[in-house]
Amino acid sequence: MHKLFNSLPRLSLRRHGVAILLCLLVAAGLFGPLLLNADPYTQDLLARLQEPVWGEGGSWTHVLGTDHLGRDVLARALYGVRVSALIGVSVALMGGIIGTVLGVSAGYFGGITDRVISFLITARLSLPIILVALAVVSLFGASLTIVVLVLGGLLWERYALVARTMAMSLRNADFVVAARLQGCSHWQIMWHEVMPNLFGNLVIIGTMDAAMAVTLEASLSFLGLGVPPPLPSLGLMIAEGKENILFQPSLVVIPSVVLFLLVLCVNQTGDIIRRAQRKE
Repeated sequence: MHKLFNSLPRLSLRRHGVAILLCLLVAAGLFGPLLLNADPYTQDLLARLQEPVWGEGGSWTHVLGTDHLGRDVLARALYGVRVSALIGVSVALMGGIIGTVLGVSAGYFGGITDRVISFLITARLSLPIILVALAVVSLFGASLTIVVLVLGGLLWERYALVARTMAMSLRNADFVVAARLQGCSHWQIMWHEVMPNLFGNLVIIGTMDAAMAVTLEASLSFLGLGVPPPLPSLGLMIAEGKENILFQPSLVVIPSVVLFLLVLCVNQTGDIIRRAQRKE
């Protein structure tokens, strides 16, 4: 793993810029709200639909303007990044644990275990994520916890497929056979011998699934079945701003740009790790 991270400085400045931008976005979401005087939940109907500072009637009190309830758009966007980052990381970790355990078990043990888990993977691939998520959230209600559990329970098949393939190719490797002859248990072999060889690929998949989770959460929130109001969410901000898009397009443009940059940076960070891994 040290080779993977030691190779990152040799990548181009453009790719470094993407990673830096991602760090800045996440840092802004985590610490930016602490530095702002504005509260994302405070309503001021006298200051509703205020233009950004560069627009007509804009002021530095609300740099990016206010929404239809007079809430500060900058504060809500920063909190929205925090919510999106929390969902992306949580879903990637949950899906990674489920998929890796299933995939490594299938590839290492083979036989009936492999057939059962392969059936589960096939069944999961046959289910459309967005439709299943809509159905489950509609049934149990919209909340941050439900969104994370639903998406984490759906986004695990790529981990399983990669882990299964690699575990299958490693189970008869010399170092695995040597560990088996030394009396190591199956779980010790999988944890100490197989898993370290999967880590780099699983991190790459994690970045892809984190970006997908952020996009899916924004889609659900846009439809009113994601993060419930008044909790700030980029998708919810876009949905609330669309009613005034003709009069104040910034209410849709600003959260859309923030969402685009966040997803782009997460995907590009995964590409950075993938390229660095190839140069090991």
